[in-house]
Amino acid sequence: MLNIAIVGTGNISHNHIQGYLQFADRCRIVALVDIYPEKAEEKKSRYGLSEARVYRSHQAMLDADIEVDVVDVCTPPYVHAAISVDALQAGKHVLCEKPMAASLEECDAMIAAQKASGKTLSVIAQNRFTDAFWRLKTVVDSGLAGKICHAQVDSFWWRGHCYYDLWWRGTWQKEGGGCTLNHAVHHIDAIQWMLGFPTEVVAMMTNVAHDNAEVEDLSAAIFKYPNRALTQLTASVVHHGEDQKIVIQGEKARISAPWQVHASQSADNGFPQTDNNGELEQHLETLFRATPPLQWTLHTGQIDNLLNAIEQQIRPLVDGEQGKRSLELITAIYKSAITRTVVTLPIHHTDAFYRTGGLIEIAPHFYEKSASVSNFTEVGAIPLGKDLDSGAKE
Repeated sequence: MLNIAIVGTGNISHNHIQGYLQFADRCRIVALVDIYPEKAEEKKSRYGLSEARVYRSHQAMLDADIEVDVVDVCTPPYVHAAISVDALQAGKHVLCEKPMAASLEECDAMIAAQKASGKTLSVIAQNRFTDAFWRLKTVVDSGLAGKICHAQVDSFWWRGHCYYDLWWRGTWQKEGGGCTLNHAVHHIDAIQWMLGFPTEVVAMMTNVAHDNAEVEDLSAAIFKYPNRALTQLTASVVHHGEDQKIVIQGEKARISAPWQVHASQSADNGFPQTDNNGELEQHLETLFRATPPLQWTLHTGQIDNLLNAIEQQIRPLVDGEQGKRSLELITAIYKSAITRTVVTLPIHHTDAFYRTGGLIEIAPHFYEKSASVSNFTEVGAIPLGKDLDSGAKE
């Protein structure tokens, strides 16, 4: 039985708590930590966590006479690294919400602490634990669609103006960035999981609808891969309807999440024939449908993966190295947009954008933060975006 401490009891903690409660025979929540202890008390009462003690800081929890095996970090991004490193150095396993940290330097500090401790570090990338992405990756890995030529990644979210009134949001220092970092991170993780790591990145960013935030609310980037393929990624919190998708174009077929397949075939003059390649489309459809559905999805799926990793002493699907890869792509997007250059990967440790505080010193303030509220009215678990499994369920 693993003892869990939740550090940070804001909106996203609902998803974590509900996930752990699915595995009552494997773990139990014994501590809730928040600088606003009334929020921790509210979660304790709401979920009947009678065994859980409430603390005002992670350090007080680590110093207390309480047995904790896993520290689950659900705080704002700017303290992810400090809390994770402290926990690992105290001999605890760590599950850290996305983004992994505020800088690549902090990511490397977390990875070093994990290696020194021998404990497990996992970074939230819950979209990997959806049937839509799980099955799409299986199809990509099969090679049936042919060499990958292009990917379109629409990380379209919508957030109202007051979203950035929360005290830590909308600032380079505490949130670490805008929609590219805190929303598109899910899709950036997914595309690098499926297609691998690009070698070059070029990007632009702006703020078009949130004049109460320093950070961007819209960005567009292009990734170039060693095989000359391209990914076009749009990160946004200004898209009504949140029509999120990943469309991958292979030489032989188009595949996507939500699931759709299309295999054109050429006439002798190069134009598409009226009839598609039905045999290939059926092979791809059969492979997609034959991939077993996940027993647990989203945060619950990743928590199950973490518990398995600890129990079986194996690597989690999303470890520190995987978490860093997503942040490295995001850092490249910011560097390209700010310096108006094509960025070559990897980003070296001597680069100003690698070190903690480097981005803050250089990043533009599209607007100054004009409001700061301590907490919004408690609304329960937050929506996690479009249900990309819609195609998988048909």
